[in-house]
Amino acid sequence: MITSLHLEIIIIAIVAAVTCSLPGVFLVLRGVAMMSDAISHAILLGIVLMFLIVQKLDSPLLLVGATLAGIATVLCTEKIIRSKRLKQDAAIGLIFPLFFSVGVILVSQYARNVHLDIDMVLLGELAFAPFNRFAMAGIDCGPYALWVAGMALLINSLFIRIFYKELVLTTFDATVATLAGFSPALFYYALMLITSITAVATFDAVGSIMVVALMITPAATAYLLARRIDQMIAISVVFASFSAIFGYVFASLADVSIAGSIASMTGIFFIFGLFWSKAPLKHF
Repeated sequence: MITSLHLEIIIIAIVAAVTCSLPGVFLVLRGVAMMSDAISHAILLGIVLMFLIVQKLDSPLLLVGATLAGIATVLCTEKIIRSKRLKQDAAIGLIFPLFFSVGVILVSQYARNVHLDIDMVLLGELAFAPFNRFAMAGIDCGPYALWVAGMALLINSLFIRIFYKELVLTTFDATVATLAGFSPALFYYALMLITSITAVATFDAVGSIMVVALMITPAATAYLLARRIDQMIAISVVFASFSAIFGYVFASLADVSIAGSIASMTGIFFIFGLFWSKAPLKHF
């Protein structure tokens, strides 16, 4: 029997999954998929530093700190890449463990007695998300996590809708984009900003591991099956939603981690997509 609590968890999972899948499409196409991993782990440092300043776990400034940490990760990584001393994968592998490890040290030293631990950061806990309610004028407006993820979904949808042509052009042909008057660097950093906001908005409920799984795996599955980018976006959203639904059902039946089940379900869908794929994706 599906109760209102179960329904809220499923809805939060679906919204978070779709929110992550949208920027994931362009991360996969640009070959910077692991940047989502770097950002989703590095934001812990921003959260801890801001918590040490404000001493409140419910402060919206924690989201600001996390977003700034994500942006700092991108900027530091790009700085190393532009020095031409290390390649992109090495730069990513250097920066995000540094940020994440410093965050872990700060948590263990200064935040032992608060509800902020590494297990929650990595795996989240969707089962608890409906209990943190958002109230306005004394009226219960639903889970706080749903509002945060929903706002991120709206931002992502508008961003892709408004700048779809520019994103596609700067993704596949930076030279042509520059000649057309578009700045590839500007849209790259805009995509990284959207990725940071998405990671911050969703990781509190689902954890960093699930954020990475939902950003990359549905998009990678869609890449195998789609022939156009608009199809890839649609297929990615569908697989992300199915992963959230079936992952939660499996977790409920088997009494296992919800985030782990959803992340595993994305991998199962990818395996099916791998066997069904036939034609390569066309640019437009």
